Amino acid sequence: MSEKQYLGVFDAIEDACDAAVTAQKELIQKYTTEERQKFIDNIKKYALDKLEEICMMEWKETGYGRYEDKVDKNGGSFQMTPDTRDIPIQVYSGSKGLTVDYYAPFGVVGAITPVTNPASTIVANTICNLAVGNSLVFNPHPGGVNSAAFTVDLVNRAIVDAGGPANLCVMPAKPTMETLDYIIKFKPINLILGTGGPAMVKTLMASGKKCICAGPGNPPSIIDSSADIKKAAYEVTMSSTFDNNILCVAEKEIFVVADVFDEFIKAMEEVGNVHLTAEQAEKLTEMCLNKNPEGAEEPYAANKKFVGKNCNVILEAAGIPCEGDPRLAFFEADNMHPFVQTEQMMPIMPIVKCDTFEQACERAHFAEHDNKHSASCWTKDLFHATEFGRIINTTVYVMNGRTFAAFGLGGEGSNSPTIATPTGEGPTGPQSFARKRRFCMANGQGFTI
Repeated sequence: MSEKQYLGVFDAIEDACDAAVTAQKELIQKYTTEERQKFIDNIKKYALDKLEEICMMEWKETGYGRYEDKVDKNGGSFQMTPDTRDIPIQVYSGSKGLTVDYYAPFGVVGAITPVTNPASTIVANTICNLAVGNSLVFNPHPGGVNSAAFTVDLVNRAIVDAGGPANLCVMPAKPTMETLDYIIKFKPINLILGTGGPAMVKTLMASGKKCICAGPGNPPSIIDSSADIKKAAYEVTMSSTFDNNILCVAEKEIFVVADVFDEFIKAMEEVGNVHLTAEQAEKLTEMCLNKNPEGAEEPYAANKKFVGKNCNVILEAAGIPCEGDPRLAFFEADNMHPFVQTEQMMPIMPIVKCDTFEQACERAHFAEHDNKHSASCWTKDLFHATEFGRIINTTVYVMNGRTFAAFGLGGEGSNSPTIATPTGEGPTGPQSFARKRRFCMANGQGFTI
């Protein structure tokens, strides 16, 4: 065990993996689905009881986002993550017998957590995997390792307190690329779950094992001529600045049809956002985006020094006057501006004027870079919403709402611990981390009518 005596946190990755194997076998052999749900209910209770402490720890350690937004984000995640009650069962019944499709555990799952969301990723993925009978070995990002260790300990204590086995989620005390390599190659692990950028996805996909990966996104939003302009300006502002835009699902650039462009710009100002001049926007671009080496897949990358920082912090660093604590700074941008084409994860919004709705669709599709992640469209024209949906082809698509609405925040839906875009699972739930099995009672057996 590590020096801090956190449950589930091990000095040696070998010990962590072996402990997860033992715990998973015990879970399957000794505990019912109803007992698993009892463990999950206690995890949610423990996490909500320590919500503010977790969020403060995460905010101070990572330096990303806003504390008050983390309370909302993590609180929603802890409460709304699907559990055993959300696992689907398909039954086929007829005179020839009875067949049941159900979900069985993979066993031990390897998982990578991002620095942007260590606590909610660990809690939500543990809930979903515990629901179907898996244990997990996490390899947290080193930038959030203390928050991750605290959360792993909390989850294990909640399970043990509810009568379950320890070490259903574990991690190395000092996660490195070497510990990740061990997890990937550890034979009992047949499923690997990862949240991160293109390099992480490529590494996991090369493992030869089944992977569920949440890759990059650069979500666009379109505002057409029929949209409720004031509502769109407010909602896009609150969505794109939530936790300072570090969530991959949040809007990163806006395309506005020309005949409502000026009205939208005015509405953005009225919300309290900072309207940047062209010169100020250029200063921010030079400071916030780093030019990648020649031949790189992406021309620019976000300067990590400013990722997830408050708007006023970024503006002051660029020498741009700023009063108070505005949520967002925005500027009028050319379609090919680096801020439009780069997933920058800052409360800085480029807004592109488009001659027509069709041009807005074309430009938004290009800026999304076929990540198939998330997008939104503000319109009262159902045809326009349908047309853009067909063109953008994203995993998450929202009409007249924040992109977060798809997860129950202003719309219907549940929390998803991972939005798996490159591997195609989409918003994940317990069944995403399970093997689908079929049991058949043939020759009329099981048929009682």
